[in-house]
Amino acid sequence: MDFCSIASGSSGNCIFAGTDHTGILIDAGISGKKVVAGLHSIEHKPEELDGILITHEHSDHIKGLGVLARKYGIPIYCSKGTKRAMLGQKMLGKVDESLFQEIVPDEGFSVGDMEILPFRVSHDAAEPVAYRLASGKKSVAVATDLGYYDDYIVDHLKHLDAVLIESNHDVNMLQVGIYPYYLKQRILGQKGHLSNDNAGRLLGEILHDDMKAVMLGHLSKENNYEALALATVCAEITMGDNPYKAEDFPIQIAKRDEPSQLIAV
Repeated sequence: MDFCSIASGSSGNCIFAGTDHTGILIDAGISGKKVVAGLHSIEHKPEELDGILITHEHSDHIKGLGVLARKYGIPIYCSKGTKRAMLGQKMLGKVDESLFQEIVPDEGFSVGDMEILPFRVSHDAAEPVAYRLASGKKSVAVATDLGYYDDYIVDHLKHLDAVLIESNHDVNMLQVGIYPYYLKQRILGQKGHLSNDNAGRLLGEILHDDMKAVMLGHLSKENNYEALALATVCAEITMGDNPYKAEDFPIQIAKRDEPSQLIAV
């Protein structure tokens, strides 16, 4: 099973997961041209995609969706609330409604030889979800745009082979930064984004001996930077109440504007 971040950050998100027989995108929040270029860079083609899983309707997750759906006829999987919210936006453009496949949180479904489980997250969107994907005995997950995490989230992220998890902001940078007060409160709130510290704490609860790879994603351009996110997360893991040190695992940053290294699990 292959796993790759084509782009991840506050300006756009698109993740690929695939097997020898099935290819899936999680979100399409960059231009269609950039999605296609990213797929080609990892030796995949857009016309071979079997579905696009949408987490929620914000522009950094659906910017290129309309173009891809129209050009390649790719099925779109999303919650009922997300579908309604997307169709109410001009950004998507005209998309054949037969391409939409409504999914329900905590109800699994199949695309090709991949089993997919959407699960609820807390974010200021209509009906946002994260996704866990499995094929055979291998599984990966993408969990971003989390205002907070709890036992429900932890349970859905256990026993993975690889994970991309949100490490959006440094709390101090955000608090003293240029954002207006209401936006700072939104990001810090329970329907906002996960901080570096909380990303490290969450990882401390889901890491296990067989975890092959960790990616830190959805970094804020204004309130974070790569070295700080990595250092903070690693410190939380190493100093946390778990049996591991950060160096026990390959942890990388999912790049904002370029594909990450392809992960094979």
